[in-house]
Amino acid sequence: MTDLPGIVITGASGRMGQMLIRTVLASDRARLVGCVERAGHAWVGRDVGEAMGGAAVGVVATDDPLEAFARAQAVLDFTAPAATVEFAALAAQARAVHVIGTTGLEAEHLHKIAWAAHHAVIVRAGNMSLGVNLLVQMTKKVAQALDADWDVEVVEAHHRRKVDAPSGTALMLGQAAADGRGVDLAAVRDAGRDGITGVRRLGDIGFSSIRGGDIVGEHDVIFAADGERVVLRHIATDRSVFARGALRAALWGQGQKPGEYDMLDVLGLSE
Repeated sequence: MTDLPGIVITGASGRMGQMLIRTVLASDRARLVGCVERAGHAWVGRDVGEAMGGAAVGVVATDDPLEAFARAQAVLDFTAPAATVEFAALAAQARAVHVIGTTGLEAEHLHKIAWAAHHAVIVRAGNMSLGVNLLVQMTKKVAQALDADWDVEVVEAHHRRKVDAPSGTALMLGQAAADGRGVDLAAVRDAGRDGITGVRRLGDIGFSSIRGGDIVGEHDVIFAADGERVVLRHIATDRSVFARGALRAALWGQGQKPGEYDMLDVLGLSE
């Protein structure tokens, strides 16, 4: 067992954190060696199994990420942008694979993450599921085949607690459509329509966000022309698909050269 890669989970008490803990504990290819929570959190100093309402698992939550990362071969991180940037620097110091599922990252965050990737393996994706990453590839291919007379809309739905919009997955899909057409997404992005918006610009890629209930994640890419539509869809009904993908990325990252990768690399789908 001690030869298996050791995994640390950040944001351990969150819904995704707890799913990651369960996924690693259930795996015969990795072992849980640490869980990180913010200073002052009720989980700090407690066995995470007991904190989740079950039996002890022998791993105590800590508020010292560097100490935890030093014992690990990989870090699974679905937290918040500022925390993820801090964790990227610390994981790089520990030479641990850093798997980032955090969304809402902005240019300043990405710059710092790219710096950390000079020293360690980082796998970053807006969505870790196999199905979504296949959808990204399909979106790019369809966008290559259909010209700007086909309007593109990315529609996403998530639970009421999600704080960023559009989702990271929606932005991945929009970027795939832009790449397929050979255009800059920032120049054609159309989001947050309200009021008298005027007619749609030819070639724009639109985004719409729905928030409500406990929706895990739904994404549609709509290609609409006069008289016909092509709709590509992915529906996630269980967060375990993201956790399994994150663990797969952590295992794939072992032995890779320092750098920034995505799930297409992990799944062997990169062109």
